Amino acid sequence: MAITEVEKIWMNGKLVKWADAKVHVLTHALHYGTGVFEGIRAYETDKGTAVFRLTDHIKRLFNSAKIYKMDIPYSMDEIVEAVKETIKANNIKSCYIRPIIYRGYGEMGLYPMNVPVDVSIAVWPWGAYLGDEGIKHGVKTCISSFQRISPNALPPAAKATGQYINSILAKLEAEDSGYDEAILLDHQGFVSEGPGENIFLVKDGIIYTPPTSASVLGGITRDSVMDIACDMDYPVIEENIVRSDLYVADEAFFTGTAAEVVPIREVDGRVIGDPGEVTRAIQNKFFSIINGEEEEYIDWLEFV
Repeated sequence: MAITEVEKIWMNGKLVKWADAKVHVLTHALHYGTGVFEGIRAYETDKGTAVFRLTDHIKRLFNSAKIYKMDIPYSMDEIVEAVKETIKANNIKSCYIRPIIYRGYGEMGLYPMNVPVDVSIAVWPWGAYLGDEGIKHGVKTCISSFQRISPNALPPAAKATGQYINSILAKLEAEDSGYDEAILLDHQGFVSEGPGENIFLVKDGIIYTPPTSASVLGGITRDSVMDIACDMDYPVIEENIVRSDLYVADEAFFTGTAAEVVPIREVDGRVIGDPGEVTRAIQNKFFSIINGEEEEYIDWLEFV
């Protein structure tokens, strides 16, 4: 999806013009993938623009940096405020937010500890990642031939830039084969997640999702949906899932900041069908929450 330009990007403590937000071609992260990032969304509500679980996202950003031994030159509170400042500076009501922490220009080589750590925050309007039709009627998926990164190869708990080449390979394969999205298995052959989404299935009224031990990134939307489901009296079980569990599921869906809540209507040519009752109920509740219509969840919204 093409990026829609706005006015300003926050870089190392300053708001700069969009066109001036540049890095050197010898930036360390460009060569070695030494960066961590977040995907966050802000929504327009009747009470003003609200960022969904902003502080939780920034906490995960700092945890990702800690895993890769990157010392961030700002506090969590400063980054939270910088996100709000960037939204305000661009006078934007609803947007996608991309904070990124990366090793910049200064040295080359695989020992990165002397390379400066830079921080940027960009915002822009961004629609449904898997399309409006996907939100309404679900997406066609396939099990990827590419394996999700294993915990002893790269830490799945970190949302790191270089790790997403694994997701890109799976996405390319799915699109080339005529599918909307891929599903990756972990190093043990269990269902892990999509290229940029967590996954759930529903069987006999019970919701299942892979545990983080299945090389799953602990998604903020995943966590939110699990809480929503429990509040709606749907049992939620975290356990290993095999591909045939998806084939015979009553319902299945993806979650993620970009994707939000997207039904899965087909896996490897096995039709699951249009969104089922549980998926639709959770999806409706989620959209109601992010639009500021649910007082019970208002603390998930951080107003700009």
